[in-house]
Amino acid sequence: MSNGVITEVRLPRLQRNDLPKTRDVVDPKVREKASLIVDNVKQNGEKALLDYAIRFGDLKEGQPHILDKKALKASFDSLPKDQQNVLTRVAKRIEHFANAQRGSIRDFKTPIPGGFAWQKVSPVERAGCYAPGGRFPLPSSVLMTAVTARCAGVKEVWVASPRPAEVTKAAAHVAGADFLLCIGGAQAIAALAYGAGDIPACDAIVGPGSQWVTAAKQLVAGKCAIDMLAGPSELLVLADDSAKPDVVAADLLAQAEHDVVAVPMLVTTCEELVPLVEKELTKQLHVLGTKATATKSMLNNGFVVVCDTMEEAIETADFLAPEHLEILTHNCEDVAAKLNHYGALFIGTHAAEVLGDYGAGPNHTLPTGRTARYTGGLSVHCFLRVRTWMQLTEPVRTDAQDLVADCVALANLEGLEGHSKSAAKRKKKTINGGKHDDKKKTVGGGDGTVYEDVPKSLNSSCSASCVLFDMDGGLAEG
Repeated sequence: MSNGVITEVRLPRLQRNDLPKTRDVVDPKVREKASLIVDNVKQNGEKALLDYAIRFGDLKEGQPHILDKKALKASFDSLPKDQQNVLTRVAKRIEHFANAQRGSIRDFKTPIPGGFAWQKVSPVERAGCYAPGGRFPLPSSVLMTAVTARCAGVKEVWVASPRPAEVTKAAAHVAGADFLLCIGGAQAIAALAYGAGDIPACDAIVGPGSQWVTAAKQLVAGKCAIDMLAGPSELLVLADDSAKPDVVAADLLAQAEHDVVAVPMLVTTCEELVPLVEKELTKQLHVLGTKATATKSMLNNGFVVVCDTMEEAIETADFLAPEHLEILTHNCEDVAAKLNHYGALFIGTHAAEVLGDYGAGPNHTLPTGRTARYTGGLSVHCFLRVRTWMQLTEPVRTDAQDLVADCVALANLEGLEGHSKSAAKRKKKTINGGKHDDKKKTVGGGDGTVYEDVPKSLNSSCSASCVLFDMDGGLAEG
């Protein structure tokens, strides 16, 4: 750049060994400062929350900080019909995919020795959904988070967004949110996690946000569930000689305009493609309304990796584990099948990443900073608990008694005598001729079955702890 004018884009060429091995999602210095805000809201509740909101410009003195359903609907009604229709159509697409996700995990009942075990899938009761305010309103983030919560079955949904525009409030209405908190930052996350005034504590907090929001989510994780720690947005375009330079450039710029810390990446097997893409980047930046932001992120964070083979390119993409991964190659479906690590995959020229951003169906809240190696994006699963039930309806059956015996033995091996005795209380003793051994303490069952105390413990030197059954929920009917 010269005097703010873009002369020519030249992306850094990196080798495989030059690529960042880690990328800290949360800045330790930001986390330290965010912890002061979180602790203050935790201790002082609404007073601290409103003090921060006024100080940081989210609210004016006396301005309401919570909007109810009636206020959200009023914002929706104030929009032009075409904007209302866009929000409604996008919400339905998100809902369709989220409902399909919800249907993919079900309750089930399966036999176990002497009885049955159940899996029960239940939503959390209350969720907080964060949507950034920033330079632009982001109604898409409201829809992606709150619609998904509703499809999971969450009873009460709160949206938090600083200085919400009318379209943001309208999106909350379309998504079925119960309330909108007009405050952002670490203070909003703290309020959703611990409660503040009329804001109840939420069981799960999800959604993208600034580094302050991400730091606060890390701090409250454990008090409630969080979806992920999302850092700067990323797009990796995996391309060969079939890719169109103007399309590659447009997709990289769409990512770059998010923020000055966004990370646009190109991995290609075609050396000749690179200068053509750079020429297109220069050309398109000249007429891009968000060129100030896009230019900084492209020049400061963007890079190219040229690989000798597609196998090397796939390995490079897997190493980077990007948030968004576009495949613009020959045989794109075959290439897709070989990739393992990404937040969301976009296969072929027509599956533009921006279509995912704006509601094709799958969620756009995705893992960044190589965290896609171990986690996925926001989904209904972020709001669900998988719990188990167990009931023995035929405790004297042979296989049930084998289970009891194994539990007694394993508990003794681990040195947990209380576990062993507890299991042994369920051990059957056969009574011959109505007589039993008076030398052993017995407890008779109504069906004539006798359960005896634990025999002499097995020798053990182990001291590790163990929980044999961790059941959450009441016993099912027999």
